[in-house]
Amino acid sequence: MTPSEAIGRLLRVARGVSQAKHFWFATFALCAIVLASVVYVGVRTHAPRYGDVTHERVLAAERNPRQWLTHYGDYRNRQYSGLEEINVSNVERLGLAWSMDMDTNRGVEATPIVVDGVMYVTGSWSHLYALDARTGERLWTYDPEVPGAYGPRGCCDVVSRGVGVWRGKVLLPTFDGRLIALDARTGAVIWSVDTIIDRSRAYTITGAPLIANGVVVIGNGGGEFGVRGYVTAYDVETGRQLWRFFTVPGDPARPFESEAMEMAARTWNGEWWRYGGGGTVWDSMAYDPELDLIYLGVGNGGPWAQSVRSPGGGDNLFVSSIVAVRRTTGEYVWHFQQVPGDEWDYTATQHLMLLDLNIDGELRRTIVQAPKNGFFYVLDRETGEFISARNYVPVTWTTGLDPESGRPAIAEGARYADGPATVLPGPTGAHNWHPMAFSPQTGLVYIPSLELGEAVFARDPAFAYNPLDVNVAVDFANFAYPETQETTSAIAQTLRGDLIAWDPVAQREVWRFRHRAPWNGGALATAGGLIFQGTSDGRLIALNARTGEQVWEFFSQTGVMAAPVSYEIDGEQYISVAVGWGAHYGLEWGAFALEATGGLPNISRVLTFKLDAQGQLPPGWRIPPQPRPAVAMDDRHTAETVARGRLLYTRNCAACHGGAAISGGVLPDLRNAGPSVHENWNAIVLDGMLEDRGMGRFADRLSAAEAESIRAYVLFRAHQTWGEAQRR
Repeated sequence: MTPSEAIGRLLRVARGVSQAKHFWFATFALCAIVLASVVYVGVRTHAPRYGDVTHERVLAAERNPRQWLTHYGDYRNRQYSGLEEINVSNVERLGLAWSMDMDTNRGVEATPIVVDGVMYVTGSWSHLYALDARTGERLWTYDPEVPGAYGPRGCCDVVSRGVGVWRGKVLLPTFDGRLIALDARTGAVIWSVDTIIDRSRAYTITGAPLIANGVVVIGNGGGEFGVRGYVTAYDVETGRQLWRFFTVPGDPARPFESEAMEMAARTWNGEWWRYGGGGTVWDSMAYDPELDLIYLGVGNGGPWAQSVRSPGGGDNLFVSSIVAVRRTTGEYVWHFQQVPGDEWDYTATQHLMLLDLNIDGELRRTIVQAPKNGFFYVLDRETGEFISARNYVPVTWTTGLDPESGRPAIAEGARYADGPATVLPGPTGAHNWHPMAFSPQTGLVYIPSLELGEAVFARDPAFAYNPLDVNVAVDFANFAYPETQETTSAIAQTLRGDLIAWDPVAQREVWRFRHRAPWNGGALATAGGLIFQGTSDGRLIALNARTGEQVWEFFSQTGVMAAPVSYEIDGEQYISVAVGWGAHYGLEWGAFALEATGGLPNISRVLTFKLDAQGQLPPGWRIPPQPRPAVAMDDRHTAETVARGRLLYTRNCAACHGGAAISGGVLPDLRNAGPSVHENWNAIVLDGMLEDRGMGRFADRLSAAEAESIRAYVLFRAHQTWGEAQRR
């Protein structure tokens, strides 16, 4: 009942009471009705409105830091909380307030959204949880029932980086490409749309949506599988499509979708559209409400090898670019390309941040990014003009950037059309999807950086396009995985994961905190002078934002990849983070992942902290040592068969089950497979016997003989590592 309806009912009752024969009774009854009605109207008017995020509230987020309304905290994407109850002087009192275990056990990358005491957070397989942000109690959950068979269509685990919330709705992107609007109070579905334009290709969604003043924009992934990148904008209220912007051109025999695509097509050669072209917007976007512009971080070219997708060369717009479009129409405004003709998986999809910086005495409206290619970029966000860039880790793919245009000079031999090329950074990048943070107190950007060594790129001579397979046209045999513990440990000592405090104006490092291993979580800056970050070796830590000194830590029992957030309820500040090991590093680089975590498994949870809390986690555990192999090798498993199996395993299995058949502790370690697995090997690998659990069918990629070669290699590795363990 609305207030006007309540008043109307009150007047009708009052007229009836006035006609009553007993005056005093009527007067008493009338007063009671008035009081009850006032209370009723007040309760109805001030009842909590779930998911009450509006354009005005996000604009005011900086002045009202008690909520965490958007993926990065505000429209500027700063990953900064203005709360200061928890600060450098008292952070040692921080304790666990509550924890909530998720229903899945794959990688967790989500940034929680917290609105008026309710937290919305996703786990793997796009599971969504609405929680009481004070206690962690589940209010409702939603499982979009992503088919297990869809899992192998993603490159880097079945992850989700979160949701958007707007005017009573929770906007959930699903791994299989849907966008679903749910009632923020009940979890009921309001509308659902299929965002995928071509179901014959391996599109996925792992990123969070961008909501810009009532327009929800979502991109997708699949650049490694051979898709064409684009983003789509929908009306939040109805799900009606408003516009779509493609990031690479399609078949020139058909009309181009826009003048921007016609322009971009002039920078491509050959028959790129047959391979998709790549350019997926699989993570960061940003919105400037003053300019009413949306900024898209565009991914790598697909296939990686430019000599395949665009054999005549060219810049291949808009791969590896930041593109600005109009919020209302999707019309192209400007672009800046970081890596023309990218062929090293140097995406520009990493965290985009909008900062107003004083540069040479002038206040500039800038957009900044630390993408995978190793440079920190500062651009004018109104025009796309290049302002400055400097490498924050060692790079060898370029000899330097033009100081006026920012265009790189590609190093001699870095392109691998005529032979292998060794470059830094490798395809994992110098900074991946893990959010940066900015503190207005220090003026510094805090970058979760990576140094994972050189990568050897070479054309795959046997490349043939398959729309549901990995299509990078690079010979993965050159990406060698160590097969002994000694080699693994030696290489692991050279791998770095740091948190770099970076001055975006002076383009220089201020301090650097060295982690014990790579692939650490996103960062959060607070007005309490702190930087919070999770680590791959199972900790949440707090650093002094000015000095980089560690001032607090908590053992999380599992690797932390996602970024923390902060919010306030009844005057108390909370720090919350979603945890759970996995994703690209935790899956594919199994040996190094085990070195990083010390054998910690995936435990998918939300952990929330406040001052003087005394909560405890249940006992944790570590992955047990490899048991004695349960199955013997036989005469079919010759050295030649094992060698062939090694190559086939690397190309088809390593991305999920770990290089050199070493699991990182998320998916089953195939070296430990028992007799029943080996007896049903072809049924599992070729026919999809375990498809509902995420193990895809490979009958269209492998023959029975090739599947047996992989089995031989897995058995060889089981016996090899068991023997090595016994000798140590």
